Amino acid sequence: MTAFLIVLALVALLVIVTLVKSVRVVQQQTVGIVERFGKFKTGLQPGLNLLTPFVDKVRYTIDMREQVVAFPPQGVITEDNLMVSIDSVIYFQVNDPVRATYEISNYIQAIEQLTMTTLRNIIGGMDLEQTLTSREEINEKLRYVLDEATGKWGIRVNRVELRSIDPPPSIQDSMEKQMRADRDKRAAILTAEGMRQSAVLSAEGQKQSAILTAEGDKQSRILRAEAERQARILKAQGEAQAITTVFNAIHAGKPDQGLLAYQYLQMLPSIAQGDANKLWIVPSEIGDALKGLGSAVGQVAGITQKAEGDWHAPELSNGEVAELDSSAAAPAAVAEADNAVREAIAAAESAAVSTRSQAAPSTPSIPPPAPSQEPPAAEPPQR
Repeated sequence: MTAFLIVLALVALLVIVTLVKSVRVVQQQTVGIVERFGKFKTGLQPGLNLLTPFVDKVRYTIDMREQVVAFPPQGVITEDNLMVSIDSVIYFQVNDPVRATYEISNYIQAIEQLTMTTLRNIIGGMDLEQTLTSREEINEKLRYVLDEATGKWGIRVNRVELRSIDPPPSIQDSMEKQMRADRDKRAAILTAEGMRQSAVLSAEGQKQSAILTAEGDKQSRILRAEAERQARILKAQGEAQAITTVFNAIHAGKPDQGLLAYQYLQMLPSIAQGDANKLWIVPSEIGDALKGLGSAVGQVAGITQKAEGDWHAPELSNGEVAELDSSAAAPAAVAEADNAVREAIAAAESAAVSTRSQAAPSTPSIPPPAPSQEPPAAEPPQR
């Protein structure tokens, strides 16, 4: 009984082991490589797969997803004999698991070594400046070489990236100084350019301002000249009209010599006014004017005498006797005219005397004309 149980247990264990050996579950995006007696038989697809127990064996399990491998920094010498440290990252994917299994023993290590040798070949043909500024070109060349070399291994290189390119510390210090000097240079250039643009704009603004100011001054002067011209024209027209009106009025009134002499005497005080008048010149015609005024007054007096009946009509300069109407003037008008004449003559004489007294000693003054020799106007008769 005990032996039977032991045999039964052994049979059950054998059945379990057989089932385990004959059933294999493969994960998604994974392929199992099956060998039978050491020879490749088939590849297991994702899911439940049945194998021949104790005959078939899953040798490798290949991941079909895209993989990322980062390689440690490697020292590379540039064309100008400078050592730089380059850190790279490679993205690849297994396309053929059978070839990736049997064509290469360790494809990750093979890709790493191939990347190092390819980088040295590419960087060895560039100087440091080109190496630092040609990342895209280096990535493209490296990907092309790796993809061509790993194609026979069933691997496709999708992308290669250089994470860092580190030159030696001394070169980094020199590059920083050069970069700082270049930036200082560009800053100075930009500052000078800004100052130049500012000066140009300021000069342009001042030019435009001066032009506009000159234009405004020009227009203002033109307008003022036009206004002054119009004012002078209007003033001249007004004066012309006033002169014409006065001239017509004088001729219409038929003034005699006495009226003109009286007006002339009225203007003498105005001529003598002013602090700057040191010398007063009395024209020679003033005597004739006074004579005419005196004769006019004499005529007025003759008119009055004729009106009273006690006086005869005065004779004129040509010897004719003036025939005047007694109603032409009244005694009060004659007295008023006589007083006005006397006051004008006194004002003219006082102005002449004051002017002669204010003149400089070295400046000879012109004596006023002698008073008229005409006899004074006769007094109006007393009634």
